[in-house]
Amino acid sequence: MATTKKTPVKKTPAKKEIAKQEITKHDIITAYMDYVLEHEKTPKSVYKFAKDNNMSEQEFYKFFGSFDSLRKDIWNTFFTMTMDVAHKNEEYDQFSNREKMLTFFYTFFELLTLNRSYVIYTLQENQHMMSKMEQLKGLRKHVKNFAKDLIMQRNEDKSNIILERSETIYSEGAWIQMLFLMKFWMDDDSAGFEKTDMAIEKSVNTIFDVFDNTPLDAVFDFGKFLWKERMA
Repeated sequence: MATTKKTPVKKTPAKKEIAKQEITKHDIITAYMDYVLEHEKTPKSVYKFAKDNNMSEQEFYKFFGSFDSLRKDIWNTFFTMTMDVAHKNEEYDQFSNREKMLTFFYTFFELLTLNRSYVIYTLQENQHMMSKMEQLKGLRKHVKNFAKDLIMQRNEDKSNIILERSETIYSEGAWIQMLFLMKFWMDDDSAGFEKTDMAIEKSVNTIFDVFDNTPLDAVFDFGKFLWKERMA
């Protein structure tokens, strides 16, 4: 009687477990901005937000202590990315202080334009000015330090101490300029935001003309520009 040989069953190799990709700060920021734009509201809890984005609360808290700190860091990231782009220009270090300031504002608002929907939402979500300023606190510090460095360089070139400028006053002026330009950009409905580019150029030139002790014509021209745009 023929016997049938039992075919040995090959053991199926165990599937290799795919390692979970490490969550980065950029991943969390991107997920948060997407959530805000898709739901037109901010997340209610870190737990739910983390679960919906395949991460743990621990991974979120590794980078941010709260949604408030995340919102602040988004603005810090805008500043850092702006400076990274500026320094990629090999000629940046040879730019005059005026050119560095122009480069900063042009690049910063190009970046804001790429994220315009989020920026408009987050600045309009809280109508209370103090709520808006809270998330811009880190950006304010970065902008003031950037302006202060430029002013320090400018003062080093002045042999007469009378011609030196207050770093505190002018760095605060640079922040006020930033707030004005942000409001201008938010209201700008021109193609390619051309009016914002004009506002950047005129405001930066005005500040540096003031540095050079020729303020009257520049301030008058800038004032006419603002009057025309606001009354149009």
